[in-house]
Amino acid sequence: MNNIQLDSEGRLRHFLSIQGLNRELLTRVLDTAESFAAIGAQQVKKVPLLRGKTIVNLFFESSTRTLSTFELAAKRLSADVMNLNVRTSSTKKGESLLDTLRSLEAMHCDMFVVRHSDSGAAHFIARHAPSHVSVINAGDGCHAHPSQAMLDMLTIRRHKGSFPNLRVAIVGDILHSRVARSEIHALSTLGTGEIRVIAPRTLLPRSVDSLGVHVFHNMKEGLKDVDVVVTLRLQRERMQGALLPSEREYFRLYGLTEEKLVLARPDVIVMHPGPINRGIEIESAVADGPHSVILEQVSHGIAIRMAVMAMAMQVPVPEAKEAR
Repeated sequence: MNNIQLDSEGRLRHFLSIQGLNRELLTRVLDTAESFAAIGAQQVKKVPLLRGKTIVNLFFESSTRTLSTFELAAKRLSADVMNLNVRTSSTKKGESLLDTLRSLEAMHCDMFVVRHSDSGAAHFIARHAPSHVSVINAGDGCHAHPSQAMLDMLTIRRHKGSFPNLRVAIVGDILHSRVARSEIHALSTLGTGEIRVIAPRTLLPRSVDSLGVHVFHNMKEGLKDVDVVVTLRLQRERMQGALLPSEREYFRLYGLTEEKLVLARPDVIVMHPGPINRGIEIESAVADGPHSVILEQVSHGIAIRMAVMAMAMQVPVPEAKEAR
């Protein structure tokens, strides 16, 4: 089956979704990111791999952390970078995307990094972009956020070494989370032993069982003996109707606290894709505590995005390390 993300030789062309990518390619992304991770600690924080290339960060949806790390990643690869914050709430999606695309084509760009509130927007652009332009999905609707998933995979691998013996719990608003979907696909592709989702019934998609996860509605049962906990942001901007009784009640039942975390394995790591709502999804004692790797996730985001950009542009990248 034709995979728009890959070229005829199976190399990465676009990075739109974890779905359709195999374990070998995901491992190569992680290994390539490892080779870029030390660049941030060097005196000169740049390599010339994308010198002469032009990358446009095309953000139709607000973002701070993701936009910053994509911009920094591109600059560390020596690319020319342009950020476009475009709001489309009052325009028709197809017309706006195509009009914007045609204008950017005239500027001879080489890569679009796209964030959009509509699921499928990055795929749409990839299908209409010129053949020499790569498209990276920086988050589309409730669909996918593949680079966030891969930076989380890098964080897990650095702490736990490998995936087959792990129990990973994803807690919170699974229904509206593009991060959760991409994480589940990435964990599954990398052979994770057990993937759990913990959420109230109102914040779970109907088809969640088909993703191969174990579903828990009780936080204490779901956290028992897990190696990794990923807490998610409540995405109120995407909620329609009363899905929660109150934030206080949600925190009582599903907020990650020190008291609940003791049920996990002693060396558990705690992650959150940000931004954090303290006292709603997670208490500060956990977010800032010894098990938290939340700030490491941010650092790893730069290395992962450098790896994805370099691989999609198909430039020679540093030798990949042996998979851990």
